Amino acid sequence: MQESLLDTQFVDVILPVPIPGLFTYRVPKDWEPFAKIGARVVVEFGKGRILTAVIVKMHDVPPGTYKAKYLQEILDNTPSVTPTQLWMFQWVADYYMCNIGEVMNMALPAGLKINSQSKIQLHPHFDRFDDLEGLEKIIVLALKDSETLSFDEVSNLVQIKEISPVLKKLVAKHAIIIFEEISEKYKPKIEKRIKLKRVYEGSMEVLQLIEKLEKSSKQQEIVLAFLSFIPVQDLPIHNKNGVAKHKLIDEGRSESSLKTLVKNGIFEEFEQVISRFADHPEPVGEIILSEKQQETADEIMRQLSEKSTVLFRGITGSGKTEIYVDIVNQVINSGSQVLLLLPEIALTTQIVSRLRKVFGKGLGIYHSKFSDNERVEVWNGVLDGSITFVVGVRSAVFLPFQHLGLIIVDEEHEPSYKQFDPAPRYHARDVAIVLAQKTQSRVLLGSATPSLESYFQAKNNKFGLVELLERYGDAKLPKIQLVNLIEGRKDKSIERDFSVELLTALRANLDRKEQSIIFLNRRGYAPYLNCQTCNWIGTCEQCAVSLTYHMGQKSMVCHYCGHHASAPRLCPVCSSPNIKAMGTGTEKIEDDLGDLMPDARVARMDLDTTKSKNAYMEIIERFEKGEIDILVGTQMLSKGLDFDGVTLVGVFNADKMIHFPDFRSPERAFQLITQVSGRSGRRNNAGKVLIQTASPDNRILDYIVNNDYESFYETEIEDRKAYNYPPFTRLIEIIVKDEKQDVAHKAAAVLADNMAEYLGKDRVLGPEKALVERVRNKYVFEIWIKLEKEKINMAATKTFLLNQRIDVLAQKAYKSVRIIFNVDAI
Repeated sequence: MQESLLDTQFVDVILPVPIPGLFTYRVPKDWEPFAKIGARVVVEFGKGRILTAVIVKMHDVPPGTYKAKYLQEILDNTPSVTPTQLWMFQWVADYYMCNIGEVMNMALPAGLKINSQSKIQLHPHFDRFDDLEGLEKIIVLALKDSETLSFDEVSNLVQIKEISPVLKKLVAKHAIIIFEEISEKYKPKIEKRIKLKRVYEGSMEVLQLIEKLEKSSKQQEIVLAFLSFIPVQDLPIHNKNGVAKHKLIDEGRSESSLKTLVKNGIFEEFEQVISRFADHPEPVGEIILSEKQQETADEIMRQLSEKSTVLFRGITGSGKTEIYVDIVNQVINSGSQVLLLLPEIALTTQIVSRLRKVFGKGLGIYHSKFSDNERVEVWNGVLDGSITFVVGVRSAVFLPFQHLGLIIVDEEHEPSYKQFDPAPRYHARDVAIVLAQKTQSRVLLGSATPSLESYFQAKNNKFGLVELLERYGDAKLPKIQLVNLIEGRKDKSIERDFSVELLTALRANLDRKEQSIIFLNRRGYAPYLNCQTCNWIGTCEQCAVSLTYHMGQKSMVCHYCGHHASAPRLCPVCSSPNIKAMGTGTEKIEDDLGDLMPDARVARMDLDTTKSKNAYMEIIERFEKGEIDILVGTQMLSKGLDFDGVTLVGVFNADKMIHFPDFRSPERAFQLITQVSGRSGRRNNAGKVLIQTASPDNRILDYIVNNDYESFYETEIEDRKAYNYPPFTRLIEIIVKDEKQDVAHKAAAVLADNMAEYLGKDRVLGPEKALVERVRNKYVFEIWIKLEKEKINMAATKTFLLNQRIDVLAQKAYKSVRIIFNVDAI
């Protein structure tokens, strides 16, 4: 490949690396017709590192600062990434102050990125066999029989784990070549199928065949089983697609008899690529809306015709999902694709089973609990238009939609839509709004408790606003009651963190065979272990936090870095056995209920009990079937789940949620408690909610009790305005980390001073120690930038901030420091 630079084609590509800019590669002359914008290619980056890249630009200008390497391979005949996606990658990188490679790496499912495995082959000019020793001879002799060997195969061959020294000697003797064999991670699902030979497709022929096999009952049984799937009269039409092989040998039918039928030319075996979602049910019918729901759906469609974004505030139990279905049907019938975003996998579990009944195979699911191959199939289905409706979590906003008509962001207030680590630290709701503007589609934001920012935009006529403030079927909202813990502690009526009111209500519910939910937004058994003799507390070695005690695992776990340690039986400082679990987590609540109410069937739903792919669904199905009396859980329980049998909700730790040191704490507490309260009561039973609190006079709790979102909004928005918080300003959080506390602090101080000089001291807050001041052995300091929406050139300001990071990191004293930007921090 020694072509002249004249008339040579080059491509600029995005690489999945945290380095700014694009990279230029050279296209081999024979490959030029196949290089297309949006196509995936394989490139060598650095020495021997193989990466998947995406072509962004094609041109004939060689790079001026380095010699362009050739592309290693072109993976796509048809581009896997659309022009709209490429535009979106760049917009996200610019807006959220990260590198475009980080965006691409996050957006593409792992199955669309190649992997490489080191292999060896015999050097074509090697002829000095006598120079080889021991293991070297064994390897070279094996290569004469096998064209290539993987490192694992070599290791097994010579029976040693560390083969690098031997291979280095063989390379030095020019005996072998080491190379990377490249393969795509995505593998289509292949199914073995069976069909009759064409000569047996006629009615007479197949009947004669059955008579002929009368003496071989097992073979005849298989032919009859085949005809049970494809009746005789349908053979001319459906025989070509055959029947899945596994179906013919189910129920104990003989596989050897099937092999004989194939061998004798009666059946033919073939392979077919099938969808991993082939078993999804066909649609069974439409959802019928109530008169009020239909009016709401019609009003949403009317407003979507006038505004690009509409906020739909529908209280819990109002039937938002049914309204979504009606709107989705209308948009799909118009020839467009629809994306429904949900904040967490937990929410997809229940809602998907309902949507499958309506949309069948046209529905695609996209989230991290699905395998790489499953996600690639959804990606490809969206790209070719065979999937018209996708339900997914935040990353689904980056799918390759060709005909996008509507994005629905359900529970739009949820912080789960914001990615925190790693970059890009984007907010899926905001990206959806920008994507809709780019594609001239529409966005519907749905929530019972909208974010203050979204409601502010609606109140100021930037968004449309539709409200549905009554429950479906005239069902009543739950009665919310505050339980005063101060009084309970005084009269010593509290038992294992349960007030007498909550225990009485739980027992009454159990007697009535009704279901209950206990909400506590803290997983584990207890926040920490404490020695009652010397006051030792189990803390993380890498983070400035206590280790959460998990009794089931008999371990202490850091919920920041994942560090595990065995729970000690004796104090590691004074050897006292007097170690006590302090505080309460969901695991302890579950355990206590087992003692307090031994007849109750109790289960727990939190991050620890839902790690496997189907764990959410299993718990939800058991609860829906009435196999669980009391479900204990974290904020997962607040996210739009509907349970007809729930008539009681108990809320723990409401005060800690409200008083957490964050300006959004009142909003989050209102949203969480209101949402989880909404799980109680449906149809004829209003349901009941008991909130345990030591601050019954708190105004936030008063708004929750009275279901008064409007008053809550008015109070909070005034506070936000007074203190210059969003939606009146934009926030950029700057995180400065280093293993040495003084280095991190000094770097943060230099950065803050430089920024204050340019932006003004009023706009720069900090640096201050982070709430958790050490995470993963790095000390953390924070700087907050508050920027007015009207007076500031955001693009210029972000460029300035990025340059300041470069200037600080260029100083020798701060080379080890990490500086992270979190735009629109929440």
